[in-house]
Amino acid sequence: MSFAERCARAQQMMQEQGVDWLFVCPSPDLRYLNGYSRRQTERLTLFMLARSGEAVMVMPEFESRKLEREPHERFYRVRTWREECDPVSVVAQEVDGRGDTIAVSEQLWSVFFLQLQQKIQANYIPATSILTPLRLQKDESELECFSMLGRRMDAVFEDVCSVSFAGRKEVEVARDVFSIVNDHGLNPTRCGGVASGPNSASPHHQSGDRVIRTGDSIWIELGQGGNYQGYAADKTRVVHVGEPSSDYRSAYAALQHAQKKAREYARPGISCEKLDRFTRGLLREEGYGDHFITRTGHGVGLDIHEPPWIVEGNSMVIRPGMVFTIEPGIYISGAYGMRIEDVMVVTETGAWSIYSSTRDLVLVE
Repeated sequence: MSFAERCARAQQMMQEQGVDWLFVCPSPDLRYLNGYSRRQTERLTLFMLARSGEAVMVMPEFESRKLEREPHERFYRVRTWREECDPVSVVAQEVDGRGDTIAVSEQLWSVFFLQLQQKIQANYIPATSILTPLRLQKDESELECFSMLGRRMDAVFEDVCSVSFAGRKEVEVARDVFSIVNDHGLNPTRCGGVASGPNSASPHHQSGDRVIRTGDSIWIELGQGGNYQGYAADKTRVVHVGEPSSDYRSAYAALQHAQKKAREYARPGISCEKLDRFTRGLLREEGYGDHFITRTGHGVGLDIHEPPWIVEGNSMVIRPGMVFTIEPGIYISGAYGMRIEDVMVVTETGAWSIYSSTRDLVLVE
């Protein structure tokens, strides 16, 4: 689907919801709508989509040259402003009193939003009612990106298993992971997450100076920061330095079984919370329910964390084209933690993982 087609879909939803303008700042939302991938700065850049007609990109004059390097065809008008100008006044001129309801992307900085409220009298609402449904169900081009991500991330894990672990700091191994992800063309923005021993009991541990030892359980967040054409990879696997205890193997077997059954259970027509309950119930039956302290999963796309949220309380029904993680974990404070994470693509009849690399416990040195 082209960017122009995505904007046309957004306009149709705006008409259905009575929204006159959609304001989107530099963000994954804007990358989705028109391909612009630069970050927001103190100089206002704003994509303005009216409920009908031509879209407008308001941006600093000197930055508009970046658009000449965009690989896709431009379908919108560009309105630039000079350094001595007030960009919010430029936006107000474009609106020109047309429309009562403006939907604003949630990542617009408050310094700009407050000025817009002063200059343009309107009913401002979150743009999530338009942007979230659009981004929830991935189109063919997006699914192709995920297929490529899966193949490359499988190769990443194979290379990571050859890394030396014992006697090295977590952060040193994380740098190796970063380098491997980069070597496979996945453009990482930060080092991969490596959590060892007691640190692995923290689901969001940041790699630190702890020295990895024989007997440590290690989870590795391979996809952290890696992406392909803007689409995020998210993949976690577990390795163990040396031979694990029988108790540890039992815990891992329970986790592996729950994650496998959850992948098989995921399909259109069930709710997100039902999938979470199913996964959680499997670990509860094995005695690890109190140690599964995170949600079952989350959506993945241009953001590494985005809807749908696979968690109790989310009654959203899973539909074909959705992409989300299934990542149950067992976290035992002071001892160890483990997590197996796959990215799932929902089809008409079920769901499949973009990853094919082993989920068995891998022993490393």
